[in-house]
Amino acid sequence: MQEIMTVGLDLAKSVIHLIGCNGHGKEVKQKMLKRAQVRAYFANLPACLIGMEACASAHYWARELGKLGHEVRLIPPQHVKAYVRGNKNDYNDARAIAEAACRADIRFVAVKTVEQQDVQALHRLREGRVGERTALCNQVRGLLAEYGIVLPKGVGAVRKRLPELLEEAENGLSDFFRPLLVDCYGQLQEIDAHIELYTQALKEHARDNEAVKRLQTVPGFGPIVASVFHAFVGNGQAFAKGRDVSAALGLKNNRGQNTVSLRLDL
Repeated sequence: MQEIMTVGLDLAKSVIHLIGCNGHGKEVKQKMLKRAQVRAYFANLPACLIGMEACASAHYWARELGKLGHEVRLIPPQHVKAYVRGNKNDYNDARAIAEAACRADIRFVAVKTVEQQDVQALHRLREGRVGERTALCNQVRGLLAEYGIVLPKGVGAVRKRLPELLEEAENGLSDFFRPLLVDCYGQLQEIDAHIELYTQALKEHARDNEAVKRLQTVPGFGPIVASVFHAFVGNGQAFAKGRDVSAALGLKNNRGQNTVSLRLDL
């Protein structure tokens, strides 16, 4: 069998499909692997170029296969779509990934470190709780409006006024509805505690990480913004210049120009 030089992997939770190509781009291998078989298979394969879509678990597999001596390229999904031939299925997706991995005009996604993913997980958990708190407060305001009680917008207003409303006896709230409001207030306090826990963890990370501390010298960069920025950018090696960072983040000024011009030696 001809030597495999390029591999396209179509990742999934349980079964991973593989297409292997030789140095001329001709398909020489087609294989389906269970998740537990992937590491052992590539440990016995000579070093080659492996392409994967930048999707769930891709950064994990990129780190693991990189440890085995392979070169791994993570491809934005929108760039893979252009190379799909025929009806969409797992093997055709893997073929498209193998072809896209060899293209010089595609900007590949930098493989995230475990630390970057740790911080991203922290930010996503915090963001999720913030969203839950906003939804809860909006729901409480809407329910109170049905009783003729209108609260100002904002979490602070709900947090302040709920205990006061529960103490007032003559505000039109029924004995049935009051316990429900008590439960809502308890949920709000619980969510506040989770957000504070995540916020303190982010601030501790910002104090301990030298790159994040340097980012905080930029006007407008506090510990949370600096932390999430570093989790996305990493050491900056995936970007040629600051404008590439702002393009990836979707930041533009009112003239439609990219705005970030930071040094990337983080």
